Formats: sequence, structure tokens, C-alpha cells
Amino acid sequence: MRFPALLAACLALTACEVSTVTPQNDAPLAPLPSVQRTGSPQSLADFRAVVRRVEPIAERSCRELRPRLNCDFKIVVEDRDDLPPNAYQTLDKSGRPVIGFTKALFRAMRNRDELAFALSHEAAHHIEGHIPQTQSSATAGAIFGTILGNLAGLDAAGVEAAQNIGGTIGARRFSKNFELEADSLGARIALRAGYDPLRGVLYFQRSADPGDQFLGTHPPNGDRVRTVQRTVAAAR
Repeated sequence: MRFPALLAACLALTACEVSTVTPQNDAPLAPLPSVQRTGSPQSLADFRAVVRRVEPIAERSCRELRPRLNCDFKIVVEDRDDLPPNAYQTLDKSGRPVIGFTKALFRAMRNRDELAFALSHEAAHHIEGHIPQTQSSATAGAIFGTILGNLAGLDAAGVEAAQNIGGTIGARRFSKNFELEADSLGARIALRAGYDPLRGVLYFQRSADPGDQFLGTHPPNGDRVRTVQRTVAAAR
């Protein structure tokens, strides 16, 4: 099968009790701080300070929840200045988890709590095993698309198109849930590191809302805020 581009995309999951915190529906929600542009855009120095506190907590949480997983995070900052605000989690060739940030994301964030939440969120993607789960789902979708294409009597190009469509659907099938899982576990990691995820999640109130799109990669911002609220309420 030929879907290297699809699998490459699955390796970068863009800006999570054992897996996911599932508080009771009637658990009281902690109020968000007042919505305002707190502080100034963050710098690389701010990010390094956050990394020093969050990285050891993220690695400790990883070892506690997934003792067989590689928990030695490598945290990098993209050199290019023209990249849009983004954070991602991927794996290097040896299987070591890598968390990357673009410089533009620092300028978009207003306090260290937002940086800490973003870093914790990406670490949670790795701890929850979202990359292998996405790869497996994408592969299954591509196989299913190939079978349907052959049954429909499509030519080689048609079968390949069906394969790619099936792989894309498979890759995105659980992506919204994965984001909410990472928000939940990420909030707990940020709390353990001494940061306020309720303040950190305010970033979503300034960023574009993807809405509840069919096969969208991210859930609505409101769902993400509520997930963090419920996680903090349960933790407290």
C-alpha cells in the first residue's frame, strides 16, 4: 500500500486514573479567570523556564502511567521565523518522543501558564499513545478503502483514491477524542508542575474555533475549556 504522506501526517499530532480523567457530570466546575490579555507575549527565556518545571513532571507521569514507554522527552524549538503558531508531538527514528514549538506560538501566548499547558498537552499525547493508535486506525481505514475499491471494480487510480480516503477517515476517526484526552491529562501534568491550567486554557478563547466539523482534527474550543474545568474540579 502507498500512503506514506498519510502516515507522516499521523506522526505529528497538532496544538489524557490511568488514561483519561472522567469526572462525574455533576462535579462543580472551577470558574475560569476573567478573560483578558494577561501579560506580554512570551519569550524563549519564558519557555525554557517552563520546560525546566514541566519536563521532569511529564516524564515522571509518563513512567507512572506507561512504565514500558520511552519517557525521555526531547523538546525543540523550530528555527524558522515564518512558521505559524503551532506545537506538535512526534517520534524520532529511535522512537524517542519529540515535542516541537514554533517561535510564533510564543508570541501568541500571554503567560507561562499557557506555555505550560501547551507543553503538558503535547506530552500527554505521547503518554496516551495517540500516534500508534492513529497509525493503526489509518492503516485499517486504508485497507478497508482498498477492499471497497476492488469490490466496486475501480481501476488502479480509483482503488488508490479509495485507499487514501479510507486512510484519512481512519486517521481522523478518534482525533477529537485524542485532543480532549490530551487536554485532560495535560491539565493534571500542568497542575503537578505548579501551573494553573485554567489560566493556561484561556489561549483557546483567543484562538480560532474549529467548531464541530465532520472529520475535523480538533474539537470545538468550548469542549476543550470544559474538559480542563472538569479535570481541575476533579483534581481539587
